[in-house]
Parts: sequence; C-alpha cells; structure tokens
Amino acid sequence: MLHGISLSKAQSPSTQEERDRMSRIPYASTIGSIMYAMLCTRLDISYALSMTSRYQSNPGERHWIAAKNILKYLRRTNEMFLVYGGKEELVVRGYTDASFQSDKNDSRSQSGYVFCLNGGAFVTELAVVPSIADPVELYCDNNGTIAQAKEPKSHQRSKHILRRFHLIREIVNRGDVKICRILTDENLVDPLTKPLVQRKHEAHSRSLGIRDMPDWL
Repeated sequence: MLHGISLSKAQSPSTQEERDRMSRIPYASTIGSIMYAMLCTRLDISYALSMTSRYQSNPGERHWIAAKNILKYLRRTNEMFLVYGGKEELVVRGYTDASFQSDKNDSRSQSGYVFCLNGGAFVTELAVVPSIADPVELYCDNNGTIAQAKEPKSHQRSKHILRRFHLIREIVNRGDVKICRILTDENLVDPLTKPLVQRKHEAHSRSLGIRDMPDWL
C-alpha cells in the first residue's frame, strides 16, 4: 500500500453505469489470489490486502488501482520469500502495534501482531502453555499499553478497558510473557497496521524474514 494513499466507501461506484463497468472487473478473484500469496509467504502485503479486501461487494476504480498496485509489487519482488534459519537465536519474540482509527469508514482502528522464530515471522494467536522455561518477549511501542499490562492500576482514563482484556496481566505475572518497550521505527509489525514509505517497508520486510532469493542461496 503506497504511503499516503487511503481507501474508503466514498470511492465505490455511485451510479449504475459505474457499477456495471466494475462488475466486469475480476476484483474478488484478484483479492483471493493476493490472499493466497499473503497466507503462504508474503506477510509484507498484509496491510494492503486488509484495506483492499473490504470493498469486494462494491469496488470502485480507486480500489481496483490499489489492488493492481499490490500485483505490481508482487511481480517486482517475485524472488522474495519467507526464510527461516541463519544465525538467529532460536527464541520466540512477538511484536504488536495498532493504528488509531485508521478506517475512514467507521473510525475503527487497525491492529496486528507478529511472532518471529529462527529469523522468520508467523502470525498467530497467543496460546498460553502450562510450562514455559523462559517468557516470550512481546514488544510494544506504546508506554500506556505496557503500563496497563504490568500494573493493576485503575483510573478515569482507563475505565473503558473491559475486564476481559486484563487477562494479559495474569499472563505477565505468571512469567509466561515479558512486555518490552521498543521504538516505533523498530517495531516489525508496522507493515500490518499502516502504509509505510518504501525504505521502512523494505527494512521491516527483511526483519520479518522476507528476503530476496540471492541473499540466502
């Protein structure tokens, strides 16, 4: 997703002529093909796929252009793969982030999390295992979130947080997860929650284990 580009329902067809024209475009099947690539090896297109897949019921020209840009990016980077191995320490590390009210249609926020192991990334739900030798390190760039996870404090500004979301405190107290502060520019999950400039996108993709074939042959 190009930095500075935003999609919304306002860009969907507003006339029958526009809807008829867009009905001849294979938008849904294109999104399905992109999703297959993302689920297999290309986590770097997660955010772009998330944004474009929201308009499958009534896609507009701007949405179609955005989907084609994803295909162009995949063609340009067709020798990049999700690679595991190398000199990375065999330790699970997690990264989490959210972009506040990034959805222009209903002001919803976009959140994401990535867990890395042996130099590569996988996205999954966090399951609590009864016996863990060392805590899983979960990196976050929001000081308020880290404080809420570690300290059972209650004040006016945090009353909106539902009780069920405080489960993370129990997990932290048991020593299963260690919440660590990370700088925003170093948070590997950024490509899942917001559009980035090319330099940052490429740097984070490499950190997630998505590398060019000649780099590891």
